[in-house]
Amino acid sequence: MAPRRSAGAGAFPQAVESPAPVPPDPAKLYAALDLGTNSCRMLIAQPKGSQFHVVDSFSKTVQLGLGLEGSGRLSRASMNRTIAAMRICKQKLQRYEVSRMRLVATEACRRAKNADSLIAEVKRETGLKLEIIQPEEEARLAVISCAPLVSTRTEQLLVVDIGGGSTELVWIDLTAVPKRDRPRAIMRLSAGFHQDPGPFPMAKVVDWISVPLGVATLRDQFADVEDDAARFALMSWFFEENLSNFSPYAYEQSREGFQIIGTSGTVTTVAASHLGLKRYDRAKVDGLRMTSDQIDAVIRDYLSLGPDGRRNDPRIGRERHALIMSGAAILQAMMRLWPTDRLSVADRGLREGLLYAQMNADGVLEDAPY
Repeated sequence: MAPRRSAGAGAFPQAVESPAPVPPDPAKLYAALDLGTNSCRMLIAQPKGSQFHVVDSFSKTVQLGLGLEGSGRLSRASMNRTIAAMRICKQKLQRYEVSRMRLVATEACRRAKNADSLIAEVKRETGLKLEIIQPEEEARLAVISCAPLVSTRTEQLLVVDIGGGSTELVWIDLTAVPKRDRPRAIMRLSAGFHQDPGPFPMAKVVDWISVPLGVATLRDQFADVEDDAARFALMSWFFEENLSNFSPYAYEQSREGFQIIGTSGTVTTVAASHLGLKRYDRAKVDGLRMTSDQIDAVIRDYLSLGPDGRRNDPRIGRERHALIMSGAAILQAMMRLWPTDRLSVADRGLREGLLYAQMNADGVLEDAPY
């Protein structure tokens, strides 16, 4: 006996329409662009509670600082790549009708003799106004971007932002701040590292330093050293030498109550390697806690792979392999000086800090625990 068909069989299927996504209100959007030594990156976001929701993003390797170490100037090719990236950013800003934005340039433009020419050309070609920020503001913005990752148990905090052309370190004493308020106290540093005490307990910035060595500039310093392991050791030693003026340099730090937050492509790549991720997953990486021993194991693995092995390692990626060892040398120097059981990996940095600062200034973020 043939099976019976249901009454609706053979009927033409009815389309089920899902509601179209509601476009974001341009009046609530903010943008932040970070033009660094190696990359041009932008975020467009809207406030959401005490955080923000990313609406769109852009990231492109432009190698703005390529050749800067020897010539002191931005090359024509680097400037062309940067302007092409800025055109894409302009299109995104126009599409979303963003009016509130900060577009900043960092170490490569601070050092280049012809940085003004690039700024003027970007303005002429795209209508976008880039501003070159100073190291203290760069460090401050990196710090406030990491506020949600600060543990309430942290008494001494070191924030490390490893960039392409420079590395910023900020040491913060939180012992005077009630535990529950410690992440919020970091956010209040958006007004400056040195403020008059107000009604709230303050996070105290013990010291900060901007070292003019990042993953690209440190690599270039030792490009003539052929032996892979020797080059790595020299880079790590050289970076540590440049920390001698940082006041916490000479002091040992108890692992208890001490937290390092690392924000950079180097730190997120090391974390992804530790997790064995063949495809990067921000949700698994951002906020991950790693110990000094775990970081050291990843770096030893990188060294054992050699240049060819790192180039083909899916955990590192083809865009990152040429810079990973100079970044790892910086990270190893930190771990050697201040070993910790709590290095928090931050997939966030200058762009997020720029967004938080703008939204904080406008009073659109809720004052809620992180």
